[in-house]
Amino acid sequence: MYLNDIHDSADFFRRAAPLGVVRQRTLAVPMRCSGIGLHSGMPVEMILRPAPVDSGIRFRRSDLGGVIVPARHDTIINTRLCSMLGVPAMGDRPAASVSTVEHLMAALAAAGIDNLLVDIDGPEVPVMDGSSRPFLFLIDCAGVTEQAAARRFIEVLKPVELEQGASLVRLVPADRWILDVTIDFENPVIGRERIELELTANGFASELAAARTFGFAHEVEQMRAAGLGRGGSLDNAVVVDGGSVLNPEGLRYADEFVRHKALDAVGDLYLAGAPLLARFEGLAPGHGVNNALLHKMFADPTAWRYTECVAEAGQLHQVAAA
Repeated sequence: MYLNDIHDSADFFRRAAPLGVVRQRTLAVPMRCSGIGLHSGMPVEMILRPAPVDSGIRFRRSDLGGVIVPARHDTIINTRLCSMLGVPAMGDRPAASVSTVEHLMAALAAAGIDNLLVDIDGPEVPVMDGSSRPFLFLIDCAGVTEQAAARRFIEVLKPVELEQGASLVRLVPADRWILDVTIDFENPVIGRERIELELTANGFASELAAARTFGFAHEVEQMRAAGLGRGGSLDNAVVVDGGSVLNPEGLRYADEFVRHKALDAVGDLYLAGAPLLARFEGLAPGHGVNNALLHKMFADPTAWRYTECVAEAGQLHQVAAA
């Protein structure tokens, strides 16, 4: 744990939120963790640091002189088996990327963290146990502090739908963030699974956070030949071989596979830069199609708007729109 390094500046308090309006949040103190990258297999250290209002979620590559990589849908540069953020070289600034951000982003979404600076000394977020649960633990240890500015939500105003191959995803107007995710694999261990839930902090912690990433034994060598999955093991992924789960402890949920796909969607969609007021419906969702859905929504100014909300008895109510 490190001393709090929130910037004490006039900007930090420049936009006071009206009484009762949901406020932006950041961590109370920095927290450190270390591990290995799922795909790179490289050791990495990461520090989650409090950040000022309206700064959003940003990664800072400490091994590249402090290059900032914003966590936004429009900085995604690769979606093969993970969500990878990146910025190009500019002048003396080198190009930089950060991959496998989705599990951390999902935890930040569920905890309602709007502003965070993530110092990282390598190109990939540590995989930890393959789920979001270790990141929720870090957030809980650090504590969360409300900031002076109102939290901004993205209200979806009309359905936005996208089909790519076997994947069909859509955002539908709703007064809260709801997920409805379905997967269908020919593998007998997985088969067809569906989960529907409202994204709340408690719901995420109990229903999704512990769901681990998964893969198939016959794909391991192909992935490693492509430079992926080099840090994967039974300690950080569920591995399916034919009709068996190879992990000695088995599954954490009977339908852990669809729960992890829902977890991934939470992280991918939080790259919108604010929480959604929408129902996400996903048939065979994935990082690429999730990101493309955000691009399609933002490309249509009649499909969305920013809004502020108040919270009463656990429910959100819109109070202002922009």
